[in-house]
Amino acid sequence: MANKKLRRTGLPAELCNRLSRHQIETCQDFLSLTPLELMRMAGQSYQQVQKLLRTVSQGCAPKMTTALELRDRRSRSYFPTSLRGLDRVLNGGLACGTLTEVTGPSGCGKTQFCMMLSVLATLPRSMGGLDSAVAYIDSESAFSAERLVEIALNRFPQYFSVQERLSEMAERIYLFRELTCQSVLKRLQSLEEDIISKKVGLVIVDSIASVVRKEFDTSLPGNLSERSNLLVQQAATLKYLAEEFAIPVLLTNQITTHLRVKDAAPVHEEQSIPAEFVQCAEDSRYVTAALGNTWSHSVNTRLIVQYLDSQRRQIIVAKSPVAPFAVFNYTLQKDGLHLEGDENQASSTHQGTDPGLQPIRVRSAFSYSLTETKPHQIAEAASE
Repeated sequence: MANKKLRRTGLPAELCNRLSRHQIETCQDFLSLTPLELMRMAGQSYQQVQKLLRTVSQGCAPKMTTALELRDRRSRSYFPTSLRGLDRVLNGGLACGTLTEVTGPSGCGKTQFCMMLSVLATLPRSMGGLDSAVAYIDSESAFSAERLVEIALNRFPQYFSVQERLSEMAERIYLFRELTCQSVLKRLQSLEEDIISKKVGLVIVDSIASVVRKEFDTSLPGNLSERSNLLVQQAATLKYLAEEFAIPVLLTNQITTHLRVKDAAPVHEEQSIPAEFVQCAEDSRYVTAALGNTWSHSVNTRLIVQYLDSQRRQIIVAKSPVAPFAVFNYTLQKDGLHLEGDENQASSTHQGTDPGLQPIRVRSAFSYSLTETKPHQIAEAASE
């Protein structure tokens, strides 16, 4: 991995410190320089620089693996979500070393799910936790410390009745507010050192779509390609972190509207439409996960959350390498998400499809038509 820190390639600490003074900290920084530049900055002979180049190249190059090693690696541990039915379907929870995405409309509890898992990750392993820290990247300014504490106190009242445990839990959740595409990417690329130094066992990005959709108007020439390249970089970095450190990575995504045209492929409508105005009806349009098909293939597991009625929601296992298509009803309570009824029994009334095209049910308080409703009408209704 080009963003791997030089300190993790086996170079002497003194040499790494010297190179760091020249802003050379990653394998990419090092390998981008000529031998003559390295001789000057590192104070080494030509032969020594050649050895250093081989060491760094070997340190960041992908290692060969056998089928047996791959099988053993995939029998890795899982991080339980504490939702028993969902954990059973997913073979134990979120698989370590993989990317899990939660997508759906606002108000379905995506951020609360992230905060609930943050609390769980800090718990001792004897309680189903990871006994680790959490790196939480918040790109929507949606994280609430008060809600985090409320979830902890109500979900594990006996354990967190001791104030010191509550404080320790909060201190192990490292929040990074990144509000631009480049700051999110830069944070991801520098996260390796934090994972090691802070003993991070869970990485959360809430949300992967927020800043991307704000900064890239896909109706403009070249923006879609540029956005795709950025998402590929983010996905590659996240996959590297998950696999290198064998930790689960949890992401949240937003929704977008597609138009169905008879005898033609769906038309992608990237404008941000409030969930209240979207109504999935009459084969003309449907709501699905944002960021397109390429991103859909970047995540290992996709969980879709959607509205069932004013009180209840549904969580759908839409894509998983180990789980069948499954649906669970849940409610949002003081202690986070709660599966409804028999937690071990998934609904069988739904049929799966391409996870990139899976329709999502949203609130339909108003009827919305892409062909009849004007942008100013949306703004006027939203202000009422």
